[in-house]
Order: sequence, then structure tokens, then C-alpha cells
Amino acid sequence: MKTKLHIFKVVAEQLSFTKASERLFISQPAVSKTIKNLEEAYKSNFFIRRRNSIELTEDGKSFLIYVNRILKIYDEMDNQFLNLKTTLPEQIQFGASTTVATYIIPKILAKIKTQYPQVHFEITSGNSEEIESLILSEQLNFGITEGKHNNQQLHFKKFIKDEIVLVTNAQNKSIKNNTIDKSALLQLPIVERELGSGTKDVIYSILKENNISKLNTILHLNSTEAIKNYLYHSDSYALLSINALTDDLMNNKLKVIDIKDMSMERWFYFVSRTGYNSKVMEYFEKTVRSSYNF
Repeated sequence: MKTKLHIFKVVAEQLSFTKASERLFISQPAVSKTIKNLEEAYKSNFFIRRRNSIELTEDGKSFLIYVNRILKIYDEMDNQFLNLKTTLPEQIQFGASTTVATYIIPKILAKIKTQYPQVHFEITSGNSEEIESLILSEQLNFGITEGKHNNQQLHFKKFIKDEIVLVTNAQNKSIKNNTIDKSALLQLPIVERELGSGTKDVIYSILKENNISKLNTILHLNSTEAIKNYLYHSDSYALLSINALTDDLMNNKLKVIDIKDMSMERWFYFVSRTGYNSKVMEYFEKTVRSSYNF
């Protein structure tokens, strides 16, 4: 029953049998059959099915409330009995902000999987604001995000330090000695991340400390990869995580421009709801920390 309820919850969140099957790593017919079985068992229709979409019925919305309660109790039971007796559970679900999910977590998980091949990871990726919202709404229990906010409902614990650097096309010769002062930064054509990005929030917090309120932003893009691909073909600039630039610097595609008297350091944080305790989260955090040594 736990598996069936989890499938229902994912379908209700995704509002798509296809997306749910991709996220759950099972076939779409298996997802559809599970939902049909639940509807028959409870003599209700939980979804309105259209040609290209589905949506929850009123019964479906009510059923989801019970499902969330029941799955929470299952988590508490597993935490009390099963997870105390294992090193890592067979399934771990968590969220990760875009930079972490793209450039840091894959290397860590590859290393963990060599030691714990039985563990299946289900990762939800989005900007920091989105991941923290999912944690607050109890759709996720914990995650790793960029920056730290003053929300009393969230608990943050430092993971690793990161540096944000100014980069441009490696062939861009317009800045002498690849060094500028803070005033020159204001004149550069800058490409930025979207609203809600943890990286962007940290950047503007540091800029404010240096009495800079606005940059000459020419374009907003919704991912670091999109920004890098733009920079490959232009002489614009961007402030990006050094963790996202390893291959680009090594392959001479991008280069770092030093900003005199300005350092942009930030932390990545483990984040969970305030007061939330879980052996799964503790094991995962401990394993991630021990695996991050490259």
C-alpha cells in the first residue's frame, strides 16, 4: 500500500502519468494501473482525464490529504524501526538547487553508488526558492540549496563553501591583465540568472555590501549552462559558481576576471523544516560529507 500511495502522490504532484513514470522509474502502464486500482478500491474517481492532461477531482484532492498524512506516518515508522538498523535506506528522495544538482551532487552520488549500489536516489531540482518551497509544503523533507534565508520555518546547516567569480569568453581581450576594479564592473554587459536563483540572491547581497545596487544586465537566463553557452559566443560577462566552471577553464573556453578588493564567497547548505528529524537525513548528510573529498 505504501508504494501505491507514493505513486498516487507523485501523479498528483506532476499531474501527468508520463512525468510520474519518469520520476518513479516505472512504466506508464504500471502507473495508470495503480491509480485505476486505487480508484476501484475506494469507489472514486481521483483524476479528470483529458487528451493531453489530467487534474485532480475534489475526491482526489481529499484523498491526497490522507495520502500525505499516511506517508508521513510511514516515514516516522521507518525512521523509528528500519532506518536505525541500516546504513542507508533503499530509497532516498531529496531536493537540490540547480548549481548543486548539476555540478556537485552527480559526482558525490556516483561515489556513493559504488559503496551502496542498492540505494535509489530521487532528486528534485530547481532554484533555491523552489526547493525550499517544496520543503515547507512537505513535498520534500530535506535538500541542499544555495545561500541562507531568515525563514524561521527552515533549518540550515553548512555543507561546503563556494566562490562566485566573474567570467567571460576566453578570447575576450577587452580587459587588460584580466583584472578590473569595482567601478568598472558596473559598465560590463552582464548575463544573469532568473528571479529566485540562490546564486543571484547571494551576488546581490555581496554587491550591496560593496555599495553596488545595480549591474548593467543585458539578459536573464534560467540556468548556468544556458549562460555559459551564451558566453561562448559573445563578449559578455557573468558571475558564476567556480564549481560550474572546471571544464570550461581547463579547456580554455571561459576565463576568470579578477575584481579588485571584492570576494564573493557563499555556502551551500543542508536545509530541512525546523524541528524535522530523520535518520535518513542524518545518514545521507554524513555520507555526502564523507564523499565530498575531491
